[in-house]
Amino acid sequence: MRLTISVFSDVICPWCYLGKRRLERALDQLGLGESTTVEWLPFELNPDMPAEGIERFIYRARKFGAERSADLDAQMTELGRAEGIAFAFDRMPRTPNTRKAHMLIAAARQQGRGDALVEALFRAYFEEGRDVGEEKVLLDVAEEVGLDRQAALAALGSLELRALIVSVEAQAAEMQISGVPFFIVDQQWAVSGAQTAQQWVAAFRQRQVA
Repeated sequence: MRLTISVFSDVICPWCYLGKRRLERALDQLGLGESTTVEWLPFELNPDMPAEGIERFIYRARKFGAERSADLDAQMTELGRAEGIAFAFDRMPRTPNTRKAHMLIAAARQQGRGDALVEALFRAYFEEGRDVGEEKVLLDVAEEVGLDRQAALAALGSLELRALIVSVEAQAAEMQISGVPFFIVDQQWAVSGAQTAQQWVAAFRQRQVA
C-alpha cells in the first residue's frame, strides 16, 4: 500500500526537522519507508521577515528573551541528539526569510526531489550554519541534491512559484493550521506536532495502515 503524507513545514523550524526524522524512523519500523511519498508544503513562520533576515541572537532575544532562548536551544540540542541531528545553534548567525527556500522546494517537488531538498536545507541551516535565505546558498544546496543550478535560479525568480506559495499558505490558514510541523496522511487524517516515532507507529497501527 502506498501512502502520501503532506507536511506543512518551514525550513527554519527545528521541530520540523525533528518531526521529519521521527516520522522516517516510524515508517522504517513499519516497513513503509519505500512505499510512502512525503510532500513538503510551505508555512512561513515569519512571513514579514525582511528579505535579508535578522541576526538570530537579536530575533530570538526579542521573541523569547536571551536566557529563555538559550534554554530552548539547549533542550532542542538534546532532543536532536537522540534522533541523530547535530543542532549547531551557535553557528547560525541569522534567522532568514524563507520565501525563496519554499519556492525552490516547490520546484524540486515537481521533479520528484522535494524531500531530498528539504533534508539538505534542514542540514545546511541547523547543522552547518548556512544562511538558507541567501540565494547562493540555496543554489549550492540545490546542486548538492542533483538539481540544475540554472533551473534553480529561474525558480527563485518565478512569479508563478511565488504565487503558488502564497496560495498554499492561504489554504493552510483556511484549514486553521497555526503551527508546524502539521502532517496530513492520505488526505484522511491529520497529526500536529513532532510526534515521537512510537506515537507514529501506534497511530498507523490504529488506522491499520501497516
